[in-house]
Amino acid sequence: MQGDVFFVDSDALITAHRRYYSFDICPGFWNNLLKYHERGRVFGIDHVRKELLRGHDTDDLFRWVSNELPSSFFLEENSTEVVLAYKRIVKWAKDHSTYSDQAQATFANSADAWLVTFAHVRGAIIVTNERSAPLSKNVVKIPDACQEFNVQHVDTFSMLRSLGVVFH
Repeated sequence: MQGDVFFVDSDALITAHRRYYSFDICPGFWNNLLKYHERGRVFGIDHVRKELLRGHDTDDLFRWVSNELPSSFFLEENSTEVVLAYKRIVKWAKDHSTYSDQAQATFANSADAWLVTFAHVRGAIIVTNERSAPLSKNVVKIPDACQEFNVQHVDTFSMLRSLGVVFH
């Protein structure tokens, strides 16, 4: 059995890089992402890749994404099924009475909406640091969209435990 498949949000990688799993302190984290990608368990999407590459080209994360990750890591959302699901998810945010017009537009144009869509279509789990904020007016949070569309979401540590990763 293959096990759960995880789609990683850009913030989960950025935070890991900047805070607790920097390349010089914990290369095992990054090596395990590659290892579990090769096993078909960890992916990103092309919109996440674009967010990560907005960094500085001298940044370790920028270089890792550019040079170490195989092109198969970042999936593209081009199937009809994904596009139709994306439209439903964006419509949900647009029709939601709590979110401001700016929040709706930001969500629709961000990797977040695509990430929720892709995980919904593929039955995957999103890895994110975001926390639910159902009363938020200014931001559509990934966990709130996940709840609406029955998509699981976990933090980085829960993903690592699920994969059975142990750092020695």
